[in-house]
Amino acid sequence: MDHIYTISKTTKKISVHKQNLFNRLTKSIRCTISTTNVIAFSTESNLENNNSLFWSSNVYVADLNSPWMIHKVLSNSSPISVLQWDFTGELLLVADETGCARVYKTKDHILNDWIIVMQTNLEGEHILAAAFFHSGKKICINPEKKDSSIYTEKFQHVKFACSVKQFGGRPANGAIFLTSTGMLCAVLFPQAISQTPVIMATESLAPTRIFIKTADICYGKSGHFLLAVSNGDPSMPIQCYTVTVTKADEKCIITSKSLLSFFLFEAPHETMMDQITKDKQCRVTQIKWIMREDADSLVVAAGGEKMSCLQLWELRKIVMPVHKILGKMDTQQFFNTVLWQYQCHFQYNSKVTSLATSKLSLLNNISCGYVVVTFADNSIHCLYRDTLKPVVNTTLSITPKYAEEPNAKYQKISVNIVSIDMSWLGNVLLVVDSDDSLYLFKLPPQIESSAPLSIPYCTTILEYCLVTGMDWLDLLLVLRSNMLDPLCDRLTESFNRQPPAIQQYFYVQYLCIKTSLYRLSAQGQSKANDLTLFLMLHNISTAFKSLLRPSEMSSHEKSPADSLSNVISEGQCDVDKLLMHLEAKEFTVEPTTLQSLQQLIQWIGDLALNILVKIPDSRPSQSKGYELMRDVKALNMLREMLVLIRIWGLLRPACLPVFIKSDANLDILALLFRLLSRLVQNVNEPDESLIDDCCQLPSQVQVQQTQLAINRTALASPQLAQQILPLQLEFGSEPEYLSGKEDSYSGQIIDSIRHLFLGKTPRVLKQCVRCGSSAGIVSVTRTAAIRAWDQRWLRSCQCGGLWRMQVCSN
Repeated sequence: MDHIYTISKTTKKISVHKQNLFNRLTKSIRCTISTTNVIAFSTESNLENNNSLFWSSNVYVADLNSPWMIHKVLSNSSPISVLQWDFTGELLLVADETGCARVYKTKDHILNDWIIVMQTNLEGEHILAAAFFHSGKKICINPEKKDSSIYTEKFQHVKFACSVKQFGGRPANGAIFLTSTGMLCAVLFPQAISQTPVIMATESLAPTRIFIKTADICYGKSGHFLLAVSNGDPSMPIQCYTVTVTKADEKCIITSKSLLSFFLFEAPHETMMDQITKDKQCRVTQIKWIMREDADSLVVAAGGEKMSCLQLWELRKIVMPVHKILGKMDTQQFFNTVLWQYQCHFQYNSKVTSLATSKLSLLNNISCGYVVVTFADNSIHCLYRDTLKPVVNTTLSITPKYAEEPNAKYQKISVNIVSIDMSWLGNVLLVVDSDDSLYLFKLPPQIESSAPLSIPYCTTILEYCLVTGMDWLDLLLVLRSNMLDPLCDRLTESFNRQPPAIQQYFYVQYLCIKTSLYRLSAQGQSKANDLTLFLMLHNISTAFKSLLRPSEMSSHEKSPADSLSNVISEGQCDVDKLLMHLEAKEFTVEPTTLQSLQQLIQWIGDLALNILVKIPDSRPSQSKGYELMRDVKALNMLREMLVLIRIWGLLRPACLPVFIKSDANLDILALLFRLLSRLVQNVNEPDESLIDDCCQLPSQVQVQQTQLAINRTALASPQLAQQILPLQLEFGSEPEYLSGKEDSYSGQIIDSIRHLFLGKTPRVLKQCVRCGSSAGIVSVTRTAAIRAWDQRWLRSCQCGGLWRMQVCSN
């Protein structure tokens, strides 16, 4: 369990007001990680204004790749009691001890700009637990075919019902809340299109209202919720309930039924249970379902200041014989029932402070994953989920932040772990202490816990992310540098075995994953840049071909894009002769649309030039990495775009790319197409005449260099492997030792989406939190084509990273 980093506040002074806060039990510090690897955490101090005299419970968000770049979502006057993401990672639920619950989402998908989607207030209630409605989608690895190379066989959609159905069986968006007085509240979120009001209903969990100290919620495969609650008294039972929420006639109906309960002292071991029954300070502090979906096991933490015990209980079906007097005389009768059975326990000589379980069950019907528990002595224990046997443990050594103050001016304060959370793939553990500092640890592989991280396991996890759309950043942070090239090769081989339809569907996501792997090594930066260029080329090609419409006279069996690909494959080197084989009507586009795409057309021309001028300096590649100039598919795609540009230039000459030429009569487009056509014939060993022609290009036309490197400061970078862990970071301060290379344009910022120069210091722009690419927010020509292009990158950068707004101070 390697310690990756520690990130804390810059100041080391503390006020008397802050001292009083530390003397009481810290309740409002929470942390959670989303499926997109965005962390949300609450603090009891203002990380941006350390001199604040007023207490507040603050909620911050940050990307896991750059945790020092935090943004405050909420400053609350009451302690935060629930902090949770939904399955998509878009909605953040924040609830407090006064009954106020809010759901936030990003505005225009900007990570540092949040708006409220839903707000409800349960006056006088302390919200203990909450859960978003399940969408009914669940994908797992098929254990019987986990070694299969075909994605459709390796990964299967598990039958799972959504929590609340709307008209037509569509899943509803909403959340369910549980308060300390045993009140249930279900809220259906309004739909953005119709702006319908919030639908809310309340109901008692039990026949009468009960006092609850700790609780947890999980999902049943029939669409119901499973709730486990305790009032904190170890002599009282752990009570379980099944809750269903239905929508009928614009109303919400909650139904709660009691399930079997169990007592902790019924466990067959005596030493700990004797102390629990005798020590009045012993309390039930934590309850967690082993799995978030279709769970049948509970882990319960109970104990006092000097000793704690974790017990694992499982709900099992048993067969009980029926006496012959009560049954038929001729046959033996049996009665099927369910019963809570004690499984195992873990005992430790300290108080439990936090508990976390794995969020995903990667293998269907097979339990895999961990239970991670922290204690008051700041020890962290990773246990097997089924047996509670130790896997690995570590101790968080925290020195008092204020120990060096002169003459003991400020009281030395003990710092303890308060909250923990695992990433969805289970590769890293996030820890928050009582001084509002964050820590990140590596965890062993979930499926192959007894073995170190292996290439087959990592390939399976990346394929799972490819199929489900989940983010894979937490896996990048635990990879070893010597695993990158073999992992890329294995992932490529596996992807190439898929049927063409599967490859086409997941192609863009596959390119993003490969690019992120190459960016982790210093030797892979050129490969990552080439893949980034190819990804943009692929997207532009898709956008351009989507503008083509078949003419009325032609056959609809073959689209214009197919006709263009067939003509390109014939190997014609003269672009004008090639146009004679195409139907002009099929490639006609509105002139205003063509003019709005000029910057993308210009980028295509510059890319073709940059590829050709590098041929004389290239040598036959010995590595297995990606190179754009040796990718026949990419070169043919580039030739297709040049043909389209040639046709569109006849319709709208102003949309053609602009080149600075030494000879005004030189046809650059025809020259580029001819040279690329010759290169496609032999990409590994270009002939001498082609190399000579490419050598003459810089003297014939000015080559606009493409942006090869991006200045970014991130954890997932080659610099991480060169540092001694753990890293010491500060909120709001970028570590210089994690900074990448400078931009190839001295100070000029380029829009990575529209490919326009934004200047040296644009007033406002949005920047990717992963790759560092920048994009403007000011709208350009609003044609349908360019609107569709902008919408393609509204949710995230082309690398998959989220956008963050940057405002220049001057």
